[in-house]
Amino acid sequence: MEIGLLTALIIIIGLIIVVPLILLVRLYMVDARQKEHSILRNYPILGKIRYIMEKVGPEFRQYLFLNNNEGRPFHRREFEYVYKAAKYNSRMIGYGSERDFEDEGMYLVNNMFPSQREELRIDQNPKVSTRLYTIDNEKLISRKEHSEAQTINPFYLAEEDVIILGENTVRKPFKLKGIIGQSAMSFGSLGDHAITALSKGLGMAGGTWMNTGEGSISPYHQKGDVDIIMQISPGLFGVRTKDGEFSWEEFKNQSAIDQVKAFELKLGQGAKTRGGHVDGKKVTEEIAEIRKVEPWQEINSPNRFREFDDAHGLLEFVNKLRDVGGKPVGTKIVIGNEHQAESYIKAMKEADVVPDFITVDGGNGGTGASYFELAESVGLPTFAALPLVDDLLKKYGLRERTRIIASGQLITPDKIAMALALGADMINIARGFMLSVGCIMAQVCHTNNCPVGVATTDPDLQKALSVEEKKYRVCNYLVALREGVFQMSAAVGIKSPTEFTRDHIVYKTRLSQLIRDEELSRIG
Repeated sequence: MEIGLLTALIIIIGLIIVVPLILLVRLYMVDARQKEHSILRNYPILGKIRYIMEKVGPEFRQYLFLNNNEGRPFHRREFEYVYKAAKYNSRMIGYGSERDFEDEGMYLVNNMFPSQREELRIDQNPKVSTRLYTIDNEKLISRKEHSEAQTINPFYLAEEDVIILGENTVRKPFKLKGIIGQSAMSFGSLGDHAITALSKGLGMAGGTWMNTGEGSISPYHQKGDVDIIMQISPGLFGVRTKDGEFSWEEFKNQSAIDQVKAFELKLGQGAKTRGGHVDGKKVTEEIAEIRKVEPWQEINSPNRFREFDDAHGLLEFVNKLRDVGGKPVGTKIVIGNEHQAESYIKAMKEADVVPDFITVDGGNGGTGASYFELAESVGLPTFAALPLVDDLLKKYGLRERTRIIASGQLITPDKIAMALALGADMINIARGFMLSVGCIMAQVCHTNNCPVGVATTDPDLQKALSVEEKKYRVCNYLVALREGVFQMSAAVGIKSPTEFTRDHIVYKTRLSQLIRDEELSRIG
């Protein structure tokens, strides 16, 4: 018996030593002979460790080495805000801010006599039914919490402040009781689980909209009771013939969908001022049918529309879309310089045609897939572009005839309030809503390998995303944002977020000089 145990022990010890040794030898021989990587050829084992560390580097930096304000595109304090707002409908922190107040940056101008809560113009009906988490016990290595059904206030705009797109231009104007909605995110860029959770959550919160992205309307965008803005890109997905030409018949079909409240012509996107891209691995047969393209083939949209090649042609197209569809039509643009922006707005004046809304996407906006050089260095950031467009519309007497929608890293109430002060009427958010359904900023959206099932069409990976749980987080995040913006309104002494102006914002330089009002259009 003892001999048997001794033999088993020797075998186990042998396996523990021999198997790893064999693996190391094999690894050494393979890497020492390959010619692709110099470091592995000279130092097979250490080189392999180097590549492993490089691979997990982003996760180590995010959780261990970067401080709370250093991460990009969003630092830890920002994405923690989204998670907490989505799970607990809470915006509370303790001890104080970790912002570097010696650095330059934007600040909201508080009023010495802020508005009282009862003075704010808020419509709190109908109430929102959701689920919120409560922490039962939180220790170093254990954490217990549960979710329970709750009813919360929606924080809608009062009737006198509601936003109406196309009030004087179309047969079916779009009335909105909120200023925050979901920016363009296509089915294909995101999986059906994520799109469904977003649709249901936004529908529960009410007073908002969901932009389909350039991939056209999918059944998943329509799963929830949410109003939809259908985006039309140069690829014409959803409104094209099999040959890729614009189809007025298909456009009429999309216009007839009751959930579709408006259309957006995408001229550009902040992170990719060119045609959109979808990897062939993401183009399933279902997605291909919706977009009217071939399955499993890489999609690259044209860099611009073939239907027009100047501002006057664009405005003619906008006018015809409004006439045929009977619903509001806007344009999504990225601002490169003042001269091009002025040419566009001057053409509106000359043609007496003004889009019902203008989405201004900053160069700091996000994307499912883009090229490094385009995302890094093309297009002005949101806070630089907004006052520029606002000023030009005022210069040509057109400001009251359209609405400005701002997008680009506006995922917290303070950033939203700043955008409103710089000239925006409404706010688009994409990545904030992605975080609310579980995104961990792995930054592999373009590979179809999203580890949490958000930016992927892989059914195995999408199993991680529970629609019935995440829809509540989407709802809670949006309501928390709206409540936070009303709170910012009170702090600056106004009664509604619709009253923000440039008088409510200031820019502090590193030398503590203050820049205000008209000078703000010169900073980014």
